[in-house]
Amino acid sequence: MEEKKYPLPPFTLETALQKVQMAEDAWNTKDPEKVCLAYTTDTEWRNRTEFLNGREEIKDFLRRKWQKELDYKLKKELWGFRDNRMAVRFEYEWHDHKGQWYRSYGNELWEFDENGLMKKRFASINDLPITEKERKLT
Repeated sequence: MEEKKYPLPPFTLETALQKVQMAEDAWNTKDPEKVCLAYTTDTEWRNRTEFLNGREEIKDFLRRKWQKELDYKLKKELWGFRDNRMAVRFEYEWHDHKGQWYRSYGNELWEFDENGLMKKRFASINDLPITEKERKLT
């Protein structure tokens, strides 16, 4: 039986917003096992300067990410969609092991297969050092 991750494409405004919220909720769990289930087994990613392929590489990447990015909190926003593709803006806050806080901003381009699993994710991200008082996502 094929995996399905509802809602399925083609997306409407309502289902696109739902898909973005589901992604935000999953990433905020910081659980690589849970997060990777939204992606195809052969998913392709570009995250900053890393190129990743498949769920296993994604799991390893997310484990490393959340070991480095402590107290991670993410907010995603739909910017556009068409058929099986979306553009998403995001920001997240985190601190390193030394206590330095950051706000990371970026854009993602997503492409889904017919079963609603993400088969491509391209993310561009910039980090801004902030003070703890400047945090917005608490």
